Amino acid sequence: MVTRAYTQPAQRQDWETPQALFDQLNREFHFTLDVCASKENAKCRSFYIRDALSLPWNHHPGKDWSGWWWCNPPYGRGLDQWIAKGVSERRGVMLVPARTDTRWFHDHLWDQDQHQPKPNIELRFLKGRLKFVGATASAPFPSLVIIIR
Repeated sequence: MVTRAYTQPAQRQDWETPQALFDQLNREFHFTLDVCASKENAKCRSFYIRDALSLPWNHHPGKDWSGWWWCNPPYGRGLDQWIAKGVSERRGVMLVPARTDTRWFHDHLWDQDQHQPKPNIELRFLKGRLKFVGATASAPFPSLVIIIR
């Protein structure tokens, strides 16, 4: 008898970033805006709780967002829209699943001809599997930090 591995579909898409990982990245980038947050899990003083895909991420009239933005987007359908928006906005850092087989990875992050990340993109593959805040176990997938310069 052959059994296959099965991972249940995610019940949630809004898992909070582990604080230690955020703190490590924040020491390096000094984030000023969390573009995908709730009031309960926002990592920056300034944050968006809705409409983030239609709002500016690196400038806003009357706000000092001259630093870097942070984004831990929903990991379900539509992740490609978050990746595309992040790449277009620049000066930001994203935490996403390390899915190198996806269209969004190759369309927005990887230069197939040069066999390396696209210009202004840095990819940091995280060792092991993250345990998101509130989760009872580690994620069933590896994670990737995308730095968009």
